[in-house]
Formats: sequence, structure tokens, C-alpha cells
Amino acid sequence: MMKWFKNVWIDPEFNRKRKFLQRVSLFQGISRREFGHLFQALVVRAYAPGEILFHEGDIGRALFILESGRVEITRQTPEGGTRHVAVLNPGDYFGEMSLLDELPRSASAAAMEPIIVHLLYKTELEKLIKQVPHVGAAIMLHLGMLLAARLRALADSSPIALASTVKVKEVLG
Repeated sequence: MMKWFKNVWIDPEFNRKRKFLQRVSLFQGISRREFGHLFQALVVRAYAPGEILFHEGDIGRALFILESGRVEITRQTPEGGTRHVAVLNPGDYFGEMSLLDELPRSASAAAMEPIIVHLLYKTELEKLIKQVPHVGAAIMLHLGMLLAARLRALADSSPIALASTVKVKEVLG
């Protein structure tokens, strides 16, 4: 009787998505109850092998969270060729800079096999920040931590302090 009750009243798809998304570092700190708001903000999309998710130079408007399959990230070389950057696996997310700005993408992404991704559009993140501040703040905190780690890694490999290259007007304006 209890098992029937659970199957009828608890959505198994919700639990599957929640368990997957809870393993994504971007969503740590979001409670089970708050995942309902997050699910409403996400768009699920499937891509076929070889299908392009986005091209280098496209304007970015969404973050991608890879649920299944593998994605190849590439960049154009100055000579016009293609350089392999990374292969992403389930649980990885990419395109996060588009949540902060709407500048051209710095790389291309293509499905290497059938994939399922969850997209979080910048407009949806902005709604979350206004309507469910804790969820929006948790996502922004993790994005900030990711970017800080990348800046530290870059600064450690470069003799130039990166903070000195950012103009205050660009940051504030």
C-alpha cells in the first residue's frame, strides 16, 4: 500500500531529475523544495550525434547542463583550423559566461553521441533571483566561485595581475 502511495503521489521523473541536478555543483545549496522552482526554469533538449549546440561567435544566452552523452568543445585557430579544447561528460555544465553577459561564445560545442541537456537561460536566472532569491543566490555564488578559481589559475600561470587589466567602468557599467 505504501509503495503504491509513493508511486501515485511522488513523481518519479521529478525525483530522477532532482537526484541528477543535486550532483551538479552549480545547484548545491538548493533544498528539495526549491528544486521545483529550478525545474520550472530549466528547458530540456535532446541533440543527435554531430549536432551543433552553439558556434564560436554566437551570442550566448543560456548555460548548458549535460545530463547524458558527451559534448566536444572546439575553438577556431588563427589559421582557420579547429583545435580540440575538451570533452564534457554527464554532470558537466558549460556556457556559464552567458548568464553574466551576452557576449559571443568563445568556443563551439557539438554532440559526440545522443545527448540530453538542461538549459538555464539568463532571463530565467533573472526571474529566479527576483522570485526565489535563495535559489538565484546559490547559483550566482557557485558561478562566482568557479570564475574566481579560473582567475586564480590563470593568474598563477601569468606574470601579470589580472585585476589590474579590468577597468572599473567595465565592471560597474
